[in-house]
Amino acid sequence: MTQVFYRKIQIFKWQVSLPVLLWLLLAIVGALVEVLRGTNAINNFLIFKGVFEHSLLQLNLYNEYPLEYMDNNHYGPSFSILIAPFAMLNVYIGCFLWCMANAVFLLFAIQQLPISKNKQLLILLVGSIEMLTSIQNVQFNPMLTGFIILALTLVQKEKDFWATLFIAAGFLIKLYGIVGLAFFFFSKHKLLFVWSFFFWLTLLFCLPMLYTSPSFIATSYVDWFEKLAMKNEKNANAPANNFMQDISVFGIIRRIFKIENLSNILVLVPAAIIYFLPFLRRKQFKYTGFQLSYLALALIGVVIFSTSAESSTYIIAMIGVGIWYILHNQTNKLVTGVVVFALLFTSLSATDLFPEYLRLNFIRPYSLKALPCFLVWLLLVFDLLKTDFSLAKENYA
Repeated sequence: MTQVFYRKIQIFKWQVSLPVLLWLLLAIVGALVEVLRGTNAINNFLIFKGVFEHSLLQLNLYNEYPLEYMDNNHYGPSFSILIAPFAMLNVYIGCFLWCMANAVFLLFAIQQLPISKNKQLLILLVGSIEMLTSIQNVQFNPMLTGFIILALTLVQKEKDFWATLFIAAGFLIKLYGIVGLAFFFFSKHKLLFVWSFFFWLTLLFCLPMLYTSPSFIATSYVDWFEKLAMKNEKNANAPANNFMQDISVFGIIRRIFKIENLSNILVLVPAAIIYFLPFLRRKQFKYTGFQLSYLALALIGVVIFSTSAESSTYIIAMIGVGIWYILHNQTNKLVTGVVVFALLFTSLSATDLFPEYLRLNFIRPYSLKALPCFLVWLLLVFDLLKTDFSLAKENYA
């Protein structure tokens, strides 16, 4: 059965495995459905397009523009560089190509992981539903996930200069990319890693000035951080955002225990301490299993410890779950049970395949979409603190 599932299909001159074909078809169908529904369905792309167009006109990137789109932009000024090729096209063509670029880029990044082809396909399967959800929301999250993965794989290949490009880009666009700095501990060229990161940070900060101005970019970054601070406060107000934001550990605690004024610091500080504890195990740094486990920890943690986490953000976390899965014996019932739990409560809970009553009365109101990912995060912490990766059987090879 497994061999049948992994078999390759001949398409013209290319051979494509079933999971890859499924991944691409989901992206194509998801993008087409949204584009064919009209501009109201691709509001996020209109916001992205506006980042580039407003940059050219040097208009405030974070004001409301109700005649152009609903909601606000929450991405950094450097995002205008990335979105420019798509923003200059017809809106429907640009949107479709943007969606496909996200899906293909993440597919490419997963294929760079130092694991067997079959294990790469397993990760695609675990993340496929969330990829579709993100594509249907015309999001940047699949590409950002690819940024974080490539940051590690390039460090592993001793290409630190290019690795830090993706870390800097992810940070200046959506902050989440900063988690890639943790891969500094795995670098064999730490000095190169540091100066390369600051080189790219400076270059990407200044590059938009070529078609705007230094004062506009500097002001825009100040505006961006102010907007994010305001959004953070708004996210905690669950009824106001229809329980669609703060799908996180914060949200679970706030909503289950009715602690509306919970300070994020009370959760963030213990989480940050836990994040750094594995780095006390320096002798483990050189093992691929340790590095991939920390990659999974970072991918999951950056979502479940963010008040900005929404349903379409979970492509990042579920790819982390997929990586955790392939690092273990897939015949283990506990491991399989946890992944099934994640697929049901994290991925399927946001779809019409999940019982509407449970979704509206339990999953959303109590942020339970985050719960399976939090469980995997805890299991990863245990692995990183206890497992001797020099002796661990490499199930991912």
